[in-house]
Amino acid sequence: MCPRLFQIGPISIYSFGLMMALGFLTANYFLALDLKRRKLDPSIANNIILIGLVAGIVGSKLLFLVESWSDFVADPLREALSPSGLTWYGGFILATLCIYGYSRKIKIGFKIISDATSPALLLGYGVARLGCHFAGDGDYGFPTNLPWGTDYSKGTYPPSVAFRPFPEITSHYPNGIVPDNTPCHPTPVYEFILCTILFMVMWKYRRSIKPDGAMFALYLLIAGAERFSIEFFRINPRFAFGLSEAQLISIPLMLLGTLLLIYYRKMPRAQ
Repeated sequence: MCPRLFQIGPISIYSFGLMMALGFLTANYFLALDLKRRKLDPSIANNIILIGLVAGIVGSKLLFLVESWSDFVADPLREALSPSGLTWYGGFILATLCIYGYSRKIKIGFKIISDATSPALLLGYGVARLGCHFAGDGDYGFPTNLPWGTDYSKGTYPPSVAFRPFPEITSHYPNGIVPDNTPCHPTPVYEFILCTILFMVMWKYRRSIKPDGAMFALYLLIAGAERFSIEFFRINPRFAFGLSEAQLISIPLMLLGTLLLIYYRKMPRAQ
């Protein structure tokens, strides 16, 4: 792991921030291509990505603060200004609402904007997830004996700390401490691979997925399914029915995507 890549004078370049930036740039590139194909101004992509970046970070932070409410109440300023602590679904929800408002402002249907954004968002998310892998920030998975198990001992959140709230895991180790060099599932890499494959499928068939809105509905379904499945390998608290918060949010997104696809499939072709 390499949380800090290099330093230029007083400025440190961190792997998490770099990969997040690359994720947004990747999404911007493919979004601009699809807008151009739709005979729309490709420069709109810059505004959409900027809105997504700002609203995504704010929404991610807000949901994290809600999740860590007791810590936030104890020290609001430190928790609010801390660069760590981002929950992706909070960013996704707020960014979607803000982009909807932007689509109304520029008088382009939200279905068209969301369809064009969907493949790009999927790939950009996968690229940004690699930042969690390189930073070793605790978004990795449970210990594993698989050959690709990854040593996160040099990460910002090593296993001895990350697994502390999970007695079902620590009980298997001496003194209840998971050694930092314990190989773990590299779940951010899993997500990158899955998102890349799903992006390639959506990008290949984007011209044939009709009507407007169907691509975004498909995105909701497969992005929700991707996150739902990955959570079974990740070290997140379980809230209900043995499921994590991300899984509980993924379920209505998958359901909404499925219902929308059924609805669009039954729509008259002309409409």
